[in-house]
Amino acid sequence: MSGSYDDSVGVEVSSDSFWEVGNYKRTVKRIDDGHRLCNDLMNCIHERARIEKGYAQQLTEWAKRWKQLVEKGPQYGTVERAWCAFMSEAEKVSELHLEVKGSLMNEDFEKIKNWQKEAFHKQMMGGFKETKEAEDGFRKAQKPWAKKLKEVEAAKKAYHAACKEEKLAISRETNSKADPALNPEQLKKLQDKVERSKQDVLKTKEKYEKSLKELDNATPQYMENMEQVFEQCQQFEEKRLRFFREVLLEVQKHLDLSNVASYKNIYRELEQNIKTADAVEDLRWFRANQGPGMSMNWPQFEEWSADLNRTLSRREKKKASDGVTLTGINQTGDQVSQPNKHSSVSSYEKNQSYPTDWSDEESNNPFSSTDANGDTNPFDEDTPPAMEVRVRALYDYEGQEQDELSFKAGDELTKMENEDEQGWCKGRLDNGQVGLYPANYVEPIQ
Repeated sequence: MSGSYDDSVGVEVSSDSFWEVGNYKRTVKRIDDGHRLCNDLMNCIHERARIEKGYAQQLTEWAKRWKQLVEKGPQYGTVERAWCAFMSEAEKVSELHLEVKGSLMNEDFEKIKNWQKEAFHKQMMGGFKETKEAEDGFRKAQKPWAKKLKEVEAAKKAYHAACKEEKLAISRETNSKADPALNPEQLKKLQDKVERSKQDVLKTKEKYEKSLKELDNATPQYMENMEQVFEQCQQFEEKRLRFFREVLLEVQKHLDLSNVASYKNIYRELEQNIKTADAVEDLRWFRANQGPGMSMNWPQFEEWSADLNRTLSRREKKKASDGVTLTGINQTGDQVSQPNKHSSVSSYEKNQSYPTDWSDEESNNPFSSTDANGDTNPFDEDTPPAMEVRVRALYDYEGQEQDELSFKAGDELTKMENEDEQGWCKGRLDNGQVGLYPANYVEPIQ
């Protein structure tokens, strides 16, 4: 690195050594670099904090979306719960990564920011006080030695010039001896010139050696003063390096979730949830709730009664089995009753209807609403009137026939007739519409 001292113009730097004039500036620059490195480290941590926050948000969004998909999908039972455990894991891990983001910004970032503010003091005219102090210290330590170095360089230059002049004078004198055209007087002048140049060489050499000796004598003090200022810069840099190491260790602790007890518990719990998945249990549940284990109102002989105002047609009985709990059958063996409104069922069941595979119009069912002669079914009689009662809808219901009501969960209506044998009631909406609805879709208003 080439450098020059303000008071030693013309002094050439012969090497890249720290001891060369002006080469201390690299040490001074390190102070400014330390301030910039604080900014770089803060930016580095800030970017990582943004990544942690983004990852946490992505985990949350992923968990929310897939939780809905699994709950609405065909998976059921213990395997469904094991699958959903992954979404719970993501939500918990998301919270931990938000905590990491908070630690990085609120602790590590702020710690560096405060340390930088305390270690570096800006001046009114720009730059830092610490930089100026180091610059002034090195200049002061180097100035006397640099001045002597300048004298040495000047003496060396004069000595080398005298030597050159001596060589030219001797060459001219030698050439003149072979020239007969020169008279004795001219030859005498050339000889005098040689003599004077030799004297100049001796004088400049003596001065050069003297200045060099003075420089050598000043060098130990120069080195001591430079070492003293350099050591001050080293101590300042040591504080920064040790501080950086401390901060980086804290960042490592904040990022290392493997040592966080709650993080380990998340995956311990996830493993337990997966291991609780039981294929036999899920198959048993499906058999009881969606297969042969389901209850059924098998057709039975019904005695005609004049008191019945209305009996549902066979087609309406079919509709009652679509999404409506059947009643009146005593179960035996492994049969399990249909889940009521308090039962735990798969969300896929909640959103899925299971249509029957037969139709009244396509079969010769003796219980259909119209016989072969077009006469109405004698069992289609009205049920006896009952006292009107206000009820509230528990679920949404969409009427499938013109004589059925449609309502939303929470709507209120008036029950006009009690539940018939097929589980249907007659009611009236507040807009005056009268029709049928599933009895177990409402509850009395207390």
